[in-house]
Amino acid sequence: MHVFKKPARWLAAAACGMLAAAALPTGAANAAAPGATPPVPGRYRHQVLDWRTCADGALECASMSVPRDWYHPDAGPSLSIEVSRRRAADPAKRRGVLMTAAGGPGASGLPRPARLAAYSPKLAQAYDIVGFDQRGVGASTRVVCSDQSKVDALFASADLRDRSTAAVRQTVERARDFVRDCRTASGGLLPYITTDQAVHDMDLYRQLLGVEKVSYYGPSYATFLGAFYATEFPRSVERVVLDSNIDFTGDWQSFLTGQPMSFQRRFEQDFLPWLAKNDATYHRGRTPEEARAGYERLRAALHEQPLDVEGTVITPNHLDAATTDALYNTDRFAALASLLGFLEHPDRAPAETRKAVAQQFAHPMRADFAADFFTVTCGDTPWNRDIGSWVKQSAEATRSYPLAGARELTFASICASWPRSKAPRIEVTGEGLPPVLMLNSKNDPATYYEAAVRAHRGLAGSRLVTVEGGDHGQFQNHNACVDAHVEAYLLDGALPAGDTTCPAPQP
Repeated sequence: MHVFKKPARWLAAAACGMLAAAALPTGAANAAAPGATPPVPGRYRHQVLDWRTCADGALECASMSVPRDWYHPDAGPSLSIEVSRRRAADPAKRRGVLMTAAGGPGASGLPRPARLAAYSPKLAQAYDIVGFDQRGVGASTRVVCSDQSKVDALFASADLRDRSTAAVRQTVERARDFVRDCRTASGGLLPYITTDQAVHDMDLYRQLLGVEKVSYYGPSYATFLGAFYATEFPRSVERVVLDSNIDFTGDWQSFLTGQPMSFQRRFEQDFLPWLAKNDATYHRGRTPEEARAGYERLRAALHEQPLDVEGTVITPNHLDAATTDALYNTDRFAALASLLGFLEHPDRAPAETRKAVAQQFAHPMRADFAADFFTVTCGDTPWNRDIGSWVKQSAEATRSYPLAGARELTFASICASWPRSKAPRIEVTGEGLPPVLMLNSKNDPATYYEAAVRAHRGLAGSRLVTVEGGDHGQFQNHNACVDAHVEAYLLDGALPAGDTTCPAPQP
């Protein structure tokens, strides 16, 4: 789901989606034969990528034309996909192409090759590292929904823990209004901004690069992309690394309903003990119980009187969203602890701090991110469309796992009102694939461990590296054990003999 780095990471990266069973689009192949589409017209197969220096100067970029609908490539206007690459540092030792993608869905993948190359000089020497902005995102053809003011209202205007009849009705109405905006403003794109359509773009990219196979590294939502790509185009992949996994063998709906539990677990088992341990610095409570009570007192105060900081009105939802964002990686705990202190005594902060906090809290989710996120997660497969059942289920999630459970009704109401999906159901089994290296931490709040284990069990031949701790994103997280496994596999094809473990990264 992400989960989104990170444009307004709070709700963005934490979010993923919820799905159910799917119907095939007219003319599409049966799910038993994924990727079976009509022949690619020559105007797409024979195009030449117009490589040029990217705006940041670190990579080469190009624009690729793709069908709007891969199942009907001659119907409708073409879409533009922006792609990037960093050539292997040593062409004589180049072993192939390593494709990488972004999380979210909704994050930009265009700059990813530069980051990966900077982190791992060994991979940069051996691979042309390539990336792309997925259809609907960034410099590619973008999907449009509501403007920023409406998205802000959707996620921040009222306390999402409020379960009164009026509050619930308002949440559902705002969600439906967002969907109406998507229908009106998207220009007919909604049915075609899906994971299945995107992996066909990826394979055309491979063809235009002139290679028979690519290796792949993808974190968070990009595990979903990678698993679908390998399943639909098994002859196109060589080595695959999936980092911080969505359960791509199941559906988004069942995956996301597990997220409130995992965010609450990370908060209670990792952050609150850390906060109590550092009470001498942050003064938030000497025990986890005291620290939690202090958090709830601060939240209740924001419920009674939202805080105006330089024109940004901070509500309890802002606090929950900032907290879930900080739970992604341990190195963000200190910033969250300082933020809690600021919200307790904003009058004591210097002007530059107040301005920084106001900017941080201004938009819980960027409008462009929200447009792509919901288009993909609502459109990949249909949702349960019974709002009444979501009202009941989200009430239980709010009671049991209040930190992230309160947002469930907002996400569910959007996807329950979404146009019915026609995306094909892709069954990921691992059949016919090379072994896949999977990475996941035990207390990852967004791509939680239980889902990763289900995906691992359903992906024949995969190896799972379990990382102690709870950070989201294992490779490129300065964990020597994880890095050694990933580089050994991508460089030499060496996999652990079976599932294995790594300690948490050292701070």
